[in-house]
Parts: sequence; structure tokens; C-alpha cells
Amino acid sequence: MFDHAYQNYMDHAYPADELMPLTCRGRVRGLEPSRGDIDDALGKFSLTLIDTLDTLVLLNKTTEFEAAVRRVLSDVRLDNDIVVSVFETNIRVLGGLLGGHSMAVMLKEGGQHMQWYQDELLHMAKDLGLRLLPAFNTSSGLPYPRVNLKYGVRGPETRTGTETDTCTACAHARRALDFLWEKRQRNSNLVGTTINIHSGEWVRRDSGVGAGIDSYYEYLLKAYILLGDDLFLQRFNIHYASIMKYISQPPLLLDVHIHKPLLPARTWMDSLLAFFPGLQVLKGDIRPAIETHEMLYQVTKKHNFLPEAFTTDFRVHWAQHPLRPEFAESTYFLYKATGDPYYLEAGRTILDNLNRFARVPCGFAAMKDVRTGSHEDRMDSFFLAEMFKYLFLLFAETEDLPFDVEDYVFTTEAHLLPLSLSAVPHSSSVSSNRTEELDDSNFDWTCPNTRLLFPDPAFPRNLREPIRSAVDKSCPRPAPYREPGMGRPPLRAQDFMANNPEHLELLRRMGVSLIHLKDGRVQLVQHATQAVSAVAAEDGVRFMQEMMELSSQQQKEQLPPRAIQIVSHPFFGRVVLTAGPAQFGTDLSKSSTGVRGFVTVAEPYSGCAEITNAEYVQGHIALLQRGQCMFAEKARHIQKAGAIGGIVIDDNEGSSSDTAPLFQMAGDGRNTDDITLPLLFLFHKEGNILLEALKEYREVEVLLSDKARDRAEEDCLTGATTPTSFEPTTQSQMSTVELDESVSEEVEANSDRREEPEGDTDSGSQSVDELLADWREDLEAFQQMEKDEL
Repeated sequence: MFDHAYQNYMDHAYPADELMPLTCRGRVRGLEPSRGDIDDALGKFSLTLIDTLDTLVLLNKTTEFEAAVRRVLSDVRLDNDIVVSVFETNIRVLGGLLGGHSMAVMLKEGGQHMQWYQDELLHMAKDLGLRLLPAFNTSSGLPYPRVNLKYGVRGPETRTGTETDTCTACAHARRALDFLWEKRQRNSNLVGTTINIHSGEWVRRDSGVGAGIDSYYEYLLKAYILLGDDLFLQRFNIHYASIMKYISQPPLLLDVHIHKPLLPARTWMDSLLAFFPGLQVLKGDIRPAIETHEMLYQVTKKHNFLPEAFTTDFRVHWAQHPLRPEFAESTYFLYKATGDPYYLEAGRTILDNLNRFARVPCGFAAMKDVRTGSHEDRMDSFFLAEMFKYLFLLFAETEDLPFDVEDYVFTTEAHLLPLSLSAVPHSSSVSSNRTEELDDSNFDWTCPNTRLLFPDPAFPRNLREPIRSAVDKSCPRPAPYREPGMGRPPLRAQDFMANNPEHLELLRRMGVSLIHLKDGRVQLVQHATQAVSAVAAEDGVRFMQEMMELSSQQQKEQLPPRAIQIVSHPFFGRVVLTAGPAQFGTDLSKSSTGVRGFVTVAEPYSGCAEITNAEYVQGHIALLQRGQCMFAEKARHIQKAGAIGGIVIDDNEGSSSDTAPLFQMAGDGRNTDDITLPLLFLFHKEGNILLEALKEYREVEVLLSDKARDRAEEDCLTGATTPTSFEPTTQSQMSTVELDESVSEEVEANSDRREEPEGDTDSGSQSVDELLADWREDLEAFQQMEKDEL
């Protein structure tokens, strides 16, 4: 798998920063449509090659490593007039050069390889560090988020230096860490997500362990491991105690407000928090690591990948998955800590899903939508830097490894830094103004012997089973046995009234607490340990599941994206394109097989007049160009010519589902019941992939469907175990009674006008304007999340 990804990068993309695996070419910044802040990781410095250097050594590819180092030294320039992310350049390029250097030194000391090496990568790392350094020249020590590699941050030629905010995770230098510690909220001991680099004021006061904040906590603990300074461990443990008090609601990790830590900040989780169980293993707190990992594993099995964000009742919130490695990272650390073969099964699930759904002829493509299986023309450098490291280490025997990984610490980008770097002697001496923070309790739970934690091998299984059934709520659990006279039947979700004192008392007895959110929604949390009995706790589980289903039924139906899967040679279903649906014609979500056929270009290409090549269109899926007439008119013309389906391709050159929201093709105001074939919409970039395939291979067969085929559908009867007895000490679940996200697709009413997205309704309790405002708030939060950290 690594060879397939790496070789395609070298063959089709190098010296570009990244591979575009659907179009089989390199992504060069400025030549492709801008993806906004995501492109700040690209600096015209062969990012993927540098990020991959130490992976080559770990995978025993010494010859390739030596060749790659020579390429870096001869080809890569760091003095480019380009504005890059300080954080991403730090962890990927500076970290990649240091990881490569540590591997080169290790091999050279072995006496067989790299004998010519004279610390050249280290000198490059120093050069890059000096180019990043101007960004840290602020009164606070917090860095500017971007820097010009050639000109720094001052002056008009830099085209940067005007920003005022950065993410908490972006502050890796010692002085910046000290400043963040001083700016923590003193009552909750939590830090926010975004901070003003000049004033130190919190810009975003939500606190979690995911996007924008994750690496801050990771580096506090790893700085202690690498440098031996007790101060880092002490600060980490104070933060960690607050995380476990306010943010951790096993198996969930939910953002809260730093000033009001009992108030949830949002009702969804982002996929970057998947690293946290691995960090908990380093900390030595194994039980919550097992619980959160199990929740993430079940969400992965439910959707094939971790969605970029998912709700507290485990539905998709943001459907992308850019092949992030954090879940594999935690899987590896838990296996190392417990030796439980269960985590090998989890690793195999990751491998299988990557091969079945993400592998394409020119590499591995990010998932544009986990619901449809459609792809994005993207393979980030972290996929090679991290994913294959952790998966290889998960399955490797000691003799498979060229060196002892216990001699190294993994950076946040999984680069290898030797523990021999430690220059700070172990000391508990602290400056006088910090002595009050030293407390023996701050050093509890640090690196225990895991065998002492698990005298009973069934213990981790008992933790996992209730979570499994909680995530897979589509599998109903049997009603518990009730002895005659044991009391009234349990409260049903459809009968529940939040202002009924008797109902609230019944919730309390079931271990369910109720939180009123500021926007009028209600959040229900169940901790089974607080139930009055095992039977009451079981009633609580059933009540929560009923409430989830009731909430889901109240959501207005929306048309999600559809999938166009290229199934003919040489693609064989590997390439899946994100397509917009139509509000008329065949509803692909109600078709078990979809519509499969060969594509042909209709004449006229606009489809706005009678089709002149009907003999070729008949029995085929017609390709049409957007514009000149209504979508329904195009559909009627190709249907009359005998087509079995249609694909409309955007005429706006450069448009892409990567950068533009999908929309639903609307009718023409007339009755469209006469249209019986499916019509889907592709933006220009995705349409071009299809047209290029047709040009090269002549016969191209596609499948139009609601989601890509050949995916393993979970079976309730075989895929999940249902315990007959109930363990009240291990069941914990949260559900949110709320509206679904408003649709992000735009509804196209005709070929020239696009209407605003319609909000969902919940029986009239919120206006459309309020729902749109709520949706936009979530959208802004997600955009900020991507801006903070990719």
C-alpha cells in the first residue's frame, strides 16, 4: 500500500508538494484552484517527499531513503517567495527534515548506509527554522499564523503579518507555551481554541481536545518525555485533570466553554480528537482510552471512515475524510499498552477500508463524502508520514523493525526524534513563583505497568460492549425481564415532556440528566452509574435510543450527494465522483442497484434541443453541458432519445466540489412526473475526469447510485453482540435532541438563479432564519477548524 502511494507520488507528482490521485498529477500552488487555508501547507518544497523520509527507513526501504535524501538536497529550495502556514511547515517540513536526519545518523552509525552523509538535512532544518523565526517575533511569543519563506512577516513584500489570531495548537515554542499557560482560565484550568497573538485575549473560548488545540496537549506531555523537564508534566497533568472533569464524558469528548465548563460548546465532535486515546496511553490512563477508542471504532465501522465531524448520536455532521491517521495512531498505542489482539482487528478494518474505498489507480484519494463513497482529488502528505508508520508498527514483529522505536518519541506528525536529545537533567526544581503548582497528585497515573491495570482479561471487553451497542442504535436491545409488581413501565420517548417534574424524576432514576442549551435545544446525557438500579439503567439506554430515533424522524428529509462510480477498466470502481442530485426523476436512494451503463456525449452537448445522435445515446448514460436551458428540459430530451440516465457537467471552468457547495437541480416549475431517468450534476473538475477517461479509453462504464457499491453493510445480527446481562458501571452515552444540520447544498430553481438553502424545521419550534443562523454558526466553526489546523 505504501509503495502504491509513494511510487505514484514520485512518478506523477514530484517535485510538486502533493499528488492529485484522481487526475494523476502534482498539485502546484497557484496552478490549481485555491482551496483557501488548506493550501498554506504547500510551499513549493516537495512537501510529501520530505514528510515521508523517516517512513522509508521504518519500512526498511533504505535504498529509497538514500535516493530520497539526495533528491531533497539537490532539488528542494527553501527560499521561495511564498506564504506558508507556520504550524504546518513546522510539523511537516522542519519535523520531516529532523526525522530524516535522525534516521540518516542512525543508519550511518550502523556502518552500512549513508556513509557520505554530513548532517546536510540538519543544516536544511536550521535554515528553515531561521526562516520561520520572524513569525515568533511578537510581544507574546505566540507566532503569526503565516510567514513568507523569503521575506518573513514585515513589509509589503511579505504579503502577511497583518493577522492577529492563531490556534492554540500552533504555539510550539517554549516562550509561546509559557504564555499560553499564563493565559489559561484559572478556574477551569482550560485553554481556548484561538487566541490573539498580541493581546493574549481568547478569540474562541471553546475548549476540547480536537482541532485547533490537540497538539498543545500532546506537546506538553511529549516535551516532558523528550526533555525531562518536570514543569511540562506538571502543566499537562493540571490540564488533564480538567479535561477529564469537564470535557471527557466517556466515551465522548465534548467541547465546553472555558469560563463555564459545565456548558457544552457544541453538539458534535471532530475527527482530530481521535489522537487523544493514544495520548491517554502515554499518560497511563488506559480505561477512558479504551472507551473513547471503542466509540471511534464503532463510528468507523458505521461509516467506513471517521467523518470529519460527527454528532453525539454518531450521525455524520461533516462528511469528508481526508485519510487522517489519528485513529490508527491511537489503535497502535492501545495495542502496545494492552497486547489485546482486538486492536489488530481494528487495524485490519482500517487497512481493508483504505484498500476498498480509497485506493485509486494513481494512489489513495481522500473521501469527499463517506455517505456516498465519493472521492476528492487529494492525498495529503500526512497520509504517507503517519498512516503507514502506525499501521506498519501495529502489525510488525520486533525483527521486522530496523531499529528500536522505544528510543524515539513521535512528533505530532509522527516524525521520529531520538530520546537521546534530552539535555535537561531530571529535576523537580521550579522557580519560586510556581511552587504552589507542585503537588504529588500531579504525578499520579504516569506510565504505570498496564498488567497491574488488567488482572482480569475480560475487563476491557466489558468496557467495550455497551459502547458498541450504543453506537449501533439500529440494533434494538431486548427488553429486560421485569418481575411482577416491580413498578410502572418505563417512560417512553414519545411521551416525554421536559417541563413535567414527574418525567424529570423518572429520568433521574434512569441516570439521565437534562441540559437546556442556550439556543433552545435540549441535550440528554446518560451515565448509567447514576441510575438507581441495573433495570432502571437499561430503561435509560432504551429511552435514549428511542429519543434519538424520534429526533431523527423529525428531521426534514434532504437529498444528500450522489455517487458516480467509474466501474470499467482500468478503474474497476476505484474512482468515485461526488455528484449533485436532482429533485425530479429516479430517486437513486430508493434503488438497491443504481443505474449502470456506458457514457456517451449527447449532441447537441447542451441537451437543449432534440438529440441528433439518438442511436448512440439510446441505452447509454448521456453526458450534457450545463447552461442554455433548464435541467428538466435536458432530461426530457435525452429520455426521448432513449437514454437510461444523464450527467450534467458544469460549464464554469475550474469549478470543483472541493471548493463549491453542491446543489440540487430543481425542476422548471411544471410537473416533472414524466421524467423517469436519473439526472446527476458534476462540477467542471470532476466532469473533466470523466471526459478524459472517455477520451482515453473510449468505452467508459459508470454506476449512478446513492453511494458507491462494494461496501460492507453492517449486519445487526452478526456485526454486534448484544449482552444478555447489563453492567451499569460501564454504560455511558450522550444523545442530543436537536435538529439535523440544514442542507449545505444550494437549490437551483432555474439555469440562471440559485436560491438560498432551506432550513429544516422541527414542528415549527424554530423559524427558518433561526435554523439558518444555527447552521451558519456550525459552518463557521468548521471553517475555523480547518483554518486552525488541517
